[in-house]
Amino acid sequence: MTPVGLLFGIATLLALAAGREVLVARAARRAVRNFGQGEVSNHAGGGGGSGAPAVGAGWTRAAIWLDLPQRLRRSGLQARWPLPAVLLAKFAGLCLGAILALGAAPAAPGRFGLVVAVGLPAAGFFIPDALLEREARRRRRRLVAALPDALDLLAVSVASGRGPAEGLAQLARAGEGPLAEEMRIAVAELTCGSSLSTALAALRARVPGSELATLVATIERSRRFGSPLADQLRRQAASLRREGRRAIEERAARAAPKIQLVVALVLVPSVLLMIAAGLIANAGSLLSGF
Repeated sequence: MTPVGLLFGIATLLALAAGREVLVARAARRAVRNFGQGEVSNHAGGGGGSGAPAVGAGWTRAAIWLDLPQRLRRSGLQARWPLPAVLLAKFAGLCLGAILALGAAPAAPGRFGLVVAVGLPAAGFFIPDALLEREARRRRRRLVAALPDALDLLAVSVASGRGPAEGLAQLARAGEGPLAEEMRIAVAELTCGSSLSTALAALRARVPGSELATLVATIERSRRFGSPLADQLRRQAASLRREGRRAIEERAARAAPKIQLVVALVLVPSVLLMIAAGLIANAGSLLSGF
């Protein structure tokens, strides 16, 4: 494979990966837009305001149009990576891709030169988005993994006579990780005067997925109709643990063919090469009697 073909393949893979990350993120946002659309808009505007003095109104509008504030918030990196730094990383990736395209596009055969000239800068531009979405998925997996134990603690707190708000505050104080961070934000909103319904709706908007949506719906149903909350929380925790075990079993089942493929393509040929090398090295003694 020529260097140009290798660069073209890398650019294509990076562009496809980045496009997949962006499309998955947009699909997740559309799935939760019907629930608390006003809260989503408010939080998106709040995330973009922190970078406005540094990069100007035009850059801020571009960042919001690219959904960078939401990606930073979902990934939990808004404190470590400010909005101007992400914009600078995207611009640097675009420039690096353009520099590589200047050297690779003229050497590409036929019409592939145009594809390389467009694909490398596009891949460099979308790499930060792909990395942010990947980190957001990892953060969400950690959040969902910690949710069953948090539900059990919340059920114990509710069964002892405390309200849901006090249970959330206890989880925020005692817990660690992404779930505790989201609980701290919800508790801070309650402390500032927001109602429990508004804080839960904002929590549901910040963390897309059915797990938090079920928790929010359970608390709201209990507040409105007086249904026992502790039992529902325990059932949801048990259901999440069953789903977690099922996901682990599915991953283990998918790992078995991959292991067999490695054995077939790596271990078996290496053993055969060792046997063949031994036979060739001792071919004189083996064939001396013939």
